[in-house]
Amino acid sequence: MPVLPVSADYPIHPPHAELIHDEAQALAVAHRVAAVLLEQDAERDRTRQVPADIVDLYSNSGLWGISVPREFGGAQVSYAVLAQVIAIISAADPSLGQIPQNHYCLLEDIRLQGTPEQQAYFFGLALQGHRFANALSETGGKNVQDIQATIRRQGDGYVINGRKGYCTGSLYAHWLAVLALDEAQNAQLAFVQRGTEGLVVIDDWDSMGQRTTSSGTVLAEALRVPAFNLFPTHRSYDSPTLAGPFAQLTTAAIDAGIARAALRDTVQFVQQFARPWIDAGVEKASEDPLTIIQIGALDIRLEAAEALLERAGKALDAARPAPDEDNVAHASLAVARAKVLTTEIAIEASNKLFELGGTRSTLKKHNFDRHWRNARVHTLHDPVRWKYHVVGNWLLNGTKPPRHDWS
Repeated sequence: MPVLPVSADYPIHPPHAELIHDEAQALAVAHRVAAVLLEQDAERDRTRQVPADIVDLYSNSGLWGISVPREFGGAQVSYAVLAQVIAIISAADPSLGQIPQNHYCLLEDIRLQGTPEQQAYFFGLALQGHRFANALSETGGKNVQDIQATIRRQGDGYVINGRKGYCTGSLYAHWLAVLALDEAQNAQLAFVQRGTEGLVVIDDWDSMGQRTTSSGTVLAEALRVPAFNLFPTHRSYDSPTLAGPFAQLTTAAIDAGIARAALRDTVQFVQQFARPWIDAGVEKASEDPLTIIQIGALDIRLEAAEALLERAGKALDAARPAPDEDNVAHASLAVARAKVLTTEIAIEASNKLFELGGTRSTLKKHNFDRHWRNARVHTLHDPVRWKYHVVGNWLLNGTKPPRHDWS
């Protein structure tokens, strides 16, 4: 008989999150948590290990509940501020910045498609500090929308079977949200508590970057789900909603954080350790005119990327009260522009670190290559070349962006 896989072991402690009341508090807490995460960022990357107390500190800070609507007890921070929070955390440790990215998207799914009873229950869990992770994508299909996992009615509940990949945060999660297709080929999203029989988390993520995101495999094997835990997520794309641009905004924020981290370490290394080129005629690398120019150029491009990120967040905020075809399209276009620049500056800044830092910046003890590895891996989330197409097609032909998670 085949040996059934065993779910990965990780200490999952009962949550006890603080309650964040407003945007100013959210930003202050984000800076405080980021300071802690930065302390061992390089070491966590080296070992591929995240101590449970670090993940608990992060989720118990209250940051994972800041997008919960006010009527359910949350701060309901603006999309623009949420992007800021994600970027602040990601500048300290982008792997940990990424693990609640899908958590926030799942809260958006609950807001968009949940019944009042479902919203009260699952928003309440988020405010308590429960961590939600995704089991959405699959590997090996024709494209990212080729979903083979199935969900079928059985008695008073449902049963899911399938294999999921890129399940970010799955190792650390209290709950997994599993995407599967029903008999009508409509996408249904099922929230399943960690430890449920038939739910298997495999800790097999071995990418060169974003090494501690736990974006590995999740198996659903005759996994039973109560009807109450099911959300008709396909409806989020049957009509105009902010589900797609929101997901893209959060990924762009992570890339902005990676760029901040790379530029921060570049400046510090040039100031402290790099040597000027012999033809510069100066005493310190920080006085080298060509280095000064390139540092200035990186900072300007990062500022431009962050300005577009903020503008994109505000476009989503403007559309939220009454999303329609036009303002959702405007939000998607704003996010597309931001994502182009955050992608490009993350890769450029993490590459320039070595050019401006010199050979000694490549020593293993610094582990600066983690910035480039993180940038290169995370920006593969979806092809940024299609963002140029989305914007150009709108300007030339008036074609609105497509409605899906990557637009």
